[in-house]
Amino acid sequence: MKGSRYLLLGTTALTLTLSALVLTESAYAAKPVGSDQGANTEETGGGDETGIYAAARIQYSGSVTKDGSRGNVSSSDVNWTPPPCWYAPYLGAKDFKEKMSKDIEGQMNAPGMGGHAGAALGELQRHYEDEYGWTNTPGYKDYNVDKDGDGMFWAAVENPNEPDILKRSSCNDLPFWVDNGAAPPPQYEEAITPEILAALAYQHMQLPDTEVTLAPETTTKVNLPTWAWLDKAVFDEVQATAAINAPGFNIQATTTARPVALKLQPGTEDAATYPASGECAINADGSIGEPYAKGKADETPPCGLKYLRSSGDGTFKLRATVTWEIAWTGTGGAGGDLPDGTFGNDQAVTVQEIQAINH
Repeated sequence: MKGSRYLLLGTTALTLTLSALVLTESAYAAKPVGSDQGANTEETGGGDETGIYAAARIQYSGSVTKDGSRGNVSSSDVNWTPPPCWYAPYLGAKDFKEKMSKDIEGQMNAPGMGGHAGAALGELQRHYEDEYGWTNTPGYKDYNVDKDGDGMFWAAVENPNEPDILKRSSCNDLPFWVDNGAAPPPQYEEAITPEILAALAYQHMQLPDTEVTLAPETTTKVNLPTWAWLDKAVFDEVQATAAINAPGFNIQATTTARPVALKLQPGTEDAATYPASGECAINADGSIGEPYAKGKADETPPCGLKYLRSSGDGTFKLRATVTWEIAWTGTGGAGGDLPDGTFGNDQAVTVQEIQAINH
């Protein structure tokens, strides 16, 4: 009965709709914390007043945001979005029983929890205490305590970076049991996988600033070709890794972004770009464009621009955007491609008139 049951472990508001148990929120919200580049930093926290912690926390490493927020990469596919929620290992049988029993008992003793709400709590309790569950829904004998250590209950996790609350709470099935080393039941399509981790690594990826080197620097002249380039030494591929570890369940995925093109937007229509498309391809050595060298003033740069009018007392905002080709690899030899990503920066360019001297 996917989509018909909602659960919040904690302060839960319950109602009974027909034979379906409806609870209001997912088991817990993920609070991913990033790390410094090249370092592994496991998230801390995630506990509650009972002192019980959810078992699975995603660890991010590599070039990712430090505070768990979205990274700066934008997908070139407007229809692609990171997962809004997923299911992941939550608690072992004994810990799950302790938490659920306290939650259910506390709610049953709360004022006004009679009628449909009380009946719903009773159904929830029976689901985890009676192997026959409720109508047409197999349950668990005594919270599967006799299998403690042999598996875990999995529960829904909300992606805190998903702004749409309906999407964020769309993983709404009750916590379910998975044996160690076994795959989650196929009906749970959002169960965590290397591909989901790759998408989350993509979401948290932090690309380097796209500040191209210009010649002339910052100040140029009207009708004077300005060379632009990015050196391979300071502009190379970027990697971000997301991993999740729990008893009997360890997976990871690494997302790799490789720069493939640079697009120049002069900040005014009164300008020309080289090439005409404004898109500079990557060179065989991984660099983009070509550094200016003495004696090339009359040559056309392979990557650059030419302003056709002065910026006056102000500046033009030159925007340099790099397109990144993104792929991923994960546990078990999994892998594939993700949509290209883009990230750009604005640079202020002053354009002056060439002053002529009349004799």
